[in-house]
Amino acid sequence: MNANLLQTPIDYLKGVGPNRAELLRKELGIHTYQDLINFFPNRYIDKTRFYKINELQQNTAEVQVVGKIINIKTVDQKRGSRMVAEFIDDSGKMELVWFRGQKWIRENIKINTPYVIFGKTNWFNGMFNMPHPEMELLEEHQKNLRTAMQPVYPSTEKLTKAGITNRVINKLMQQLFIETGGRFYDTLSKDIKEELKLISRAEAMFNIHFPKSQELLARAQFRLKFEELFYIQLQLLIKNMIHKQKIKGFVFEQVGENFGEFYQEHLPFELTGAQKRVVKEIRSDLGSGAQMNRLLQGDVGSGKTIVALMSMLIALDNGFQACLMAPTEILSVQHYNGLVELCKELKTSIYLLTGSSKTSKRREIHEKLENGEINILIGTHALLEDKVKFKNLGLAIIDEQHRFGVAQRSKLWQKNHLPPHILVMTATPIPRTLAMSLYGDLDVSVIDELPPGRQEIKTVHRYDSNRLKVFKFIRDEIQKGRQIYIVYPLIQESATMDYKDLMDGYESIAREFPMPEYQISIVHGQMKPTDKEFEMQRFVKGETQIMVATTVIEVGVNVPNASVMIIESAERFGLSQLHQLRGRVGRGAEQSYCILMTSHKLSSDAKTRLETMVSTSDGFEIAEVDLKLRGPGDLMGTQQSGVLNLKIADIVQDNQILKSARFYAKKLLAEDPEMKLPENKMIGYTFEQLGVHKNIWNYIS
Repeated sequence: MNANLLQTPIDYLKGVGPNRAELLRKELGIHTYQDLINFFPNRYIDKTRFYKINELQQNTAEVQVVGKIINIKTVDQKRGSRMVAEFIDDSGKMELVWFRGQKWIRENIKINTPYVIFGKTNWFNGMFNMPHPEMELLEEHQKNLRTAMQPVYPSTEKLTKAGITNRVINKLMQQLFIETGGRFYDTLSKDIKEELKLISRAEAMFNIHFPKSQELLARAQFRLKFEELFYIQLQLLIKNMIHKQKIKGFVFEQVGENFGEFYQEHLPFELTGAQKRVVKEIRSDLGSGAQMNRLLQGDVGSGKTIVALMSMLIALDNGFQACLMAPTEILSVQHYNGLVELCKELKTSIYLLTGSSKTSKRREIHEKLENGEINILIGTHALLEDKVKFKNLGLAIIDEQHRFGVAQRSKLWQKNHLPPHILVMTATPIPRTLAMSLYGDLDVSVIDELPPGRQEIKTVHRYDSNRLKVFKFIRDEIQKGRQIYIVYPLIQESATMDYKDLMDGYESIAREFPMPEYQISIVHGQMKPTDKEFEMQRFVKGETQIMVATTVIEVGVNVPNASVMIIESAERFGLSQLHQLRGRVGRGAEQSYCILMTSHKLSSDAKTRLETMVSTSDGFEIAEVDLKLRGPGDLMGTQQSGVLNLKIADIVQDNQILKSARFYAKKLLAEDPEMKLPENKMIGYTFEQLGVHKNIWNYIS
């Protein structure tokens, strides 16, 4: 079929007209025939069976029955009246009831003529009745393209008010199939279709809108989901391929003295197998001549910082500068202190630049950066300011990527004649399914083992009624010389309520752990930064045994001696937050604990979250559960969710199809990157069309 026909504005479809067209555009984003054909039902009513009246059961199922109306009467009631029709088939009788629209129904209904009725039944006065049934003359029903399985399309209040009902959409869909002849060119190669036993595209399109059976519907859905995910993966993989071919990067040929000396003499611990593998992947990128664009995922405490440092030392060995950008001042200060400590034996100059750096310090940094005296610069968004100019920036590391937009990444690029290599780090494990879709154009490295000597954190769930036992446990741990975090939830909307919760909690803890025997630090969002810092430092130095805080400590406090994390009202936290908080303990060699405190009232989602935390410490497993509970849009925040504006596939439920789609897209590009072979011509053509028309699947910026 001529693909251009599908680009026809929806106004021209018979039965639409200017007013309906305007509503379809505004409410459903349907501008063209193509948009309508890709407007898929979100559920189906199974009308594969006709019931006899004497087979009806007292349940809430919707049923369809064939029979005729033999008389109609109006019955007065307290308010107004109702209209009742006697409906019979060869097995018995029932009543049809209308409370509204009686005049129209009375004028249009044909007596003693076979009808198909559909709706929910009620049992009343010893007989079944059906209020406001859907009705269609049997003769019409048999003629219609609409099949036994009836599609239900997404709708809005405005559409319903304007009379654009499900039936109208169905009729428009029928008209579209008549005008296009239901012929759709196939978008996949013969090989893929045969290997996966896929039905043709035309058959899939027909059966998604007018399914002939449950089985054909399932096959149509599989075919269209695969196709949608396949083209998204193709797009991401090609983007990555072009990136590697076109965007040249500095070639770091040597691993020199800084890297060698650090690796052989100053490494604080033996690298894990996972760390070695990741360093190798990064080294190979840095020497390839293409710009590195890599995502490094590693759970809290898995040792990403050491990998980041070793990557920066390679840049230094090749005569380049490196920078590390973190989302918050606390985190950038922590990175700075950590790296200064690791490099104290090396001849490297490391500087810190944040929003609170003094003007004189800034001037010094700007000058030394431009003349090359600074090797490594660490900081916050302040690094993106125009005044910050490097002599030759070779590697930019971005921590917690999801907090920085793509535009901010490209700002770093513009600081050079050639873009620096980019390494993006995150401690928020991104489920593999989501990573394939969101970061499919980045190469992904994963550190999936903890450094030796780290013990798994024991996690338990306790109810408020167990509080005294928990207090006893805290005393025992403090006796052993350990420190404790107690964290309260933070809900932005109600700072006063949070503050009260925190203060109530603080007071009850202060009563249980009185001074001078115990010292308690408190940190919350309403404190001045200097006061916060003072309290944090007391805890870091071990002057206080208990830190009571809101979630400000989620990122960036490293106290190896803290071995217990107590999370109050744990049901109010999201899974990834719980996992991040738990990662604040377990940083030393001692056994650490995480105690999730809740009330007895828990929603089923909250129960799932708590059970997940107790049963696993694998961040990826936790992220998968989180994705199932919250959906992709929520998980990645709004700036990312647009990427997942899928028409039919669902990234969570269809992750097996997604993996298969990525496998076939990779295979195709390995064998025929230009998509020029005769058998791949249609894929190449479809891919091109998607770019031109920005249609379905084209959601990747």
